[in-house]
Amino acid sequence: MLNINDVRTARTRITPHVRRTPLERSATLSKMLGTNVYLKYELFQKTGSFKPRGAFNTMLSMSDEERVAGVVGVSGGNFAQGMAYAGQTLGVDTLVLMPETTPANYVEATRGYGATVEFEPTIDTLFAAAEKRAAAGRTLMHPFDHPDMMAGNGTVGLEIVEDVPDVTDVFVSIGGGGLLSGVVTGTKGMAPEARLWAVETEGADVLARSLAAGSQVQMTPTSRAKTLGSPYAAQTAIDLAPELAAPPIVVSDEAAFRAMVTLIERAKIVPELAASCTLAAALTLADRFGPDDRVVLLLCGGNVSVADIADMNAAYPPA
Repeated sequence: MLNINDVRTARTRITPHVRRTPLERSATLSKMLGTNVYLKYELFQKTGSFKPRGAFNTMLSMSDEERVAGVVGVSGGNFAQGMAYAGQTLGVDTLVLMPETTPANYVEATRGYGATVEFEPTIDTLFAAAEKRAAAGRTLMHPFDHPDMMAGNGTVGLEIVEDVPDVTDVFVSIGGGGLLSGVVTGTKGMAPEARLWAVETEGADVLARSLAAGSQVQMTPTSRAKTLGSPYAAQTAIDLAPELAAPPIVVSDEAAFRAMVTLIERAKIVPELAASCTLAAALTLADRFGPDDRVVLLLCGGNVSVADIADMNAAYPPA
């Protein structure tokens, strides 16, 4: 099982290559929720999401031979950029396999960081294609289901507790569970009494479904929160579910978009749905917080295009 020492070791490895992102109290959101609300701006991480943390830790944990062979990974979004950036920085040849439906802004950014991009028809065929590239000699990097990836992601949790030592609640979104697993480990390892809340969107609620079924399930994601669109949740995330304050909170895409608009207008940032859904979830629990609580919303990424925002604004017009 992942532990706090794994996360601390990861921080030593990756510190020269990643940003320590800011964490600030939001007066507006604190008033809305009747407590002290802080925003962890991981969308200001290099490449626009938390993904470089796990990517660097994974690459730096490889042998020289594995890095020389080059790496291959699967991603329809943020991991592609994080992996490409790590490869460019460390001089590792990087191949990213993407679904054909990947938005152009993700493809262009990934190529901009020096990676080769190849496409597959569907998410279901991506992993099989990656396995073939690995069998031919490349080193496979899983986007979330690997302890090195999780430990690197968990460094966010260390920063949260260091910046808010009396933190009471942390809201974390979940795609495949690599971020959640790391943050739960990093946060609880330093602040055992902190409550951790997992957040999913409808149509990307694979952890909630797995916990309800009592075992790991597969699904085809349909949520507009594309960066939460994993076909399954890592077993580590399922095993860590007892550490959560409650079962995952599942919010609608519309609620996540409304929260995105609030953050754009009041916090002056542009988060993706995978980040703004944490605010949507916290709003559903506002009556559970006291005036002395310290609530942190982890804003995991901001890679959303203007076209996507316009499309969602048309789909969810103001009431």
